[in-house]
Amino acid sequence: MRDLFLLDPDLVFLNHGSFGACPREVLQAQQRWQLEMERNPVEFLGRRSAALLAAARDRLAAELGAQGADLVFMPNATTGVNVVARSLALQPGDEVLSTDLEYGACDATWQRVCEAAGAIYRRVPMPLPLDSEGFVARLGEALTPRTRLVYCSHITSTTALILPVQAVCRMAREAGVLTLVDGAHAPGQIDLDLTALGADFYVGNCHKWQCAPKGAAFLHAVPGQQAALHATVTSWGYAEGTGGHAGFEAYLGHTPFERRLQWQGTRDLSAWLAVPAALDFQQRHGWPTVRARCHALAASALKTMVDRFGLPPLGADEDWAQMVALPVPAQDPDRLRARLFEESGIEIPVTSHAGRVFVRLSVQGYNTEADMARLLESPALQ
Repeated sequence: MRDLFLLDPDLVFLNHGSFGACPREVLQAQQRWQLEMERNPVEFLGRRSAALLAAARDRLAAELGAQGADLVFMPNATTGVNVVARSLALQPGDEVLSTDLEYGACDATWQRVCEAAGAIYRRVPMPLPLDSEGFVARLGEALTPRTRLVYCSHITSTTALILPVQAVCRMAREAGVLTLVDGAHAPGQIDLDLTALGADFYVGNCHKWQCAPKGAAFLHAVPGQQAALHATVTSWGYAEGTGGHAGFEAYLGHTPFERRLQWQGTRDLSAWLAVPAALDFQQRHGWPTVRARCHALAASALKTMVDRFGLPPLGADEDWAQMVALPVPAQDPDRLRARLFEESGIEIPVTSHAGRVFVRLSVQGYNTEADMARLLESPALQ
């Protein structure tokens, strides 16, 4: 499968989790959309794009256990978090409840939004190794009458843990509190059924584990919450009844949710339109089997590292998927990452949490046992 991607053949690429890697044929599909747009940009953007995007959303929704009308495309999951955060009408003293396992950029989003509103962003410390029942219980105990929303990751970035978000959503719903799940790493890495999961808002990336082109992500909102969401850019979707941009009405979409968040001026839609090609690629290559093989490779590497250093893992086998945090002795994370790249030609991140250091291993379909051996035999990890 390595030959189906454009990765440098001299590089051991074990960092799919950061930005993903796109198969050659999916990039070609994206380029075909770009070329088609340039044949008549006015027709493509002004008269065809709404239907093209709707078809792509429907294809994605079928993969996610959702309805296409409840999805809008985003350039990345962080943008989706910002849409929800900036649309939430927080009042002084309100709280947004989260954990200490979240992605730093989104922590910064909530801190800034809450500070501007006089609200509080409260991060509940979560002990590790992960205890799913204890995780939900600690969040439940932290709820107060001022809690407006619970925000947590589906799969964490730093520690690569699958959090029990369905149980969190059920707990919050029973308390009358909204939920936002950050699924940046979930689509394509684990099975998803957004309807069953029950989050009010869910954001996810297609350009990571679904192998779509860079800049393909989505925001899912339950119908009852869609009207409250506002785009980060105000454009023609807010200008109903003014005549709009002549001839572009067909682009704007059928619902306020679609109109407001979809039209934001001239931009390249090709990454979104190529999402079905990425899903077709994975389907054709039997992706459930690929994911199982990747998990097995990662599990073997984790066992080797745990045995080597005597440091406990952050969770049980079912607590992670194709991405796992390998515990290593405490040291400078930046220096270790640089050594792995410079001495062994390995692209892999080194993370830290609660005073512990981890090599965050991502295993994708193009990775091999030889890649695992190169990592485990690296002088930096001896």
